[in-house]
Amino acid sequence: LQISEPNEFDIMLVMPVTRLQLDESDDTGAYYYLSFKRNPKEKYLNRFLDEDGKLSAFKMLQELRVIIKKEVKNIINVEVTVKRKKAGSPAITLQIKKPPAEISVDIILALEVQQSWPPSTQDGLNIERWLGRKVRREFRNKPIYLVAKQNKAEKALKGNTWRLSFSHIEKAMLNNHGKEKTCCESDGAKCCRKDCLKLLKYLLERLKTRHAKELEKFCSYHVKTAFFHSCVIWPSDTEWQYEDLEYCFQKYLGHFLRCLQDSQLPHFFIPQYNLLSQDDKASNYFLLRQINYQLNNGFPIFHQ
Repeated sequence: LQISEPNEFDIMLVMPVTRLQLDESDDTGAYYYLSFKRNPKEKYLNRFLDEDGKLSAFKMLQELRVIIKKEVKNIINVEVTVKRKKAGSPAITLQIKKPPAEISVDIILALEVQQSWPPSTQDGLNIERWLGRKVRREFRNKPIYLVAKQNKAEKALKGNTWRLSFSHIEKAMLNNHGKEKTCCESDGAKCCRKDCLKLLKYLLERLKTRHAKELEKFCSYHVKTAFFHSCVIWPSDTEWQYEDLEYCFQKYLGHFLRCLQDSQLPHFFIPQYNLLSQDDKASNYFLLRQINYQLNNGFPIFHQ
């Protein structure tokens, strides 16, 4: 779903762990402190425990950064540099110089845990009407993934929190997005779901270029979450027919605008976690006004 030039890539570096104790670090249900249950198999990870016995995301990222920097020095035929650490970011970013173009690659440390999903996810992933009950059950039987992500809401930023990640399931839903299993296959009808998502991603990207400071808190994940909610609201493939792209885009956009208006966008997998905080109403309304201007004037930003 890259838009414009595909020059940014993500790689999830997965470390399998058998079992972990998950303790919520706040009321979002997305951030956790991790500790080992009795006699863990992964004794080599003990050196990454902090003084409270919590697995430190900061310590693990620090070590990974050292390893990557060392390895990058061995690359001789391409110019590769490790970008400076971004506060609170779970990614270690490689900058790869041309030819043929400059690209950046985010390496994201993730733990893969073979255990049940935490209670905060119980009422999420409401895809029964869209992809079916069986698919939901299959998804929920997959392992948990946790990425090394600082919880900015913590009073003392120790760097020992981890955030749930569902990127593997989001990818699966995008790849198999039709209620009918043949949707967008060579022998099936083509829908406009992905094109609608690309359009809104592009719109947000262009607006962020113009208003970087005001729209700093927004990212493509807000747009993607609203997209998945839209797929549930309008589950049928006939509601996303390819020839109705303009109508479908405006319908999906309307849903996103209502989310901004109410400062309410529940995380698709963790419904109690609101991605549009009530504390950020000013920036939510700013984006609302910018999109409404584009909508009412035939999206001039698309033609510039």
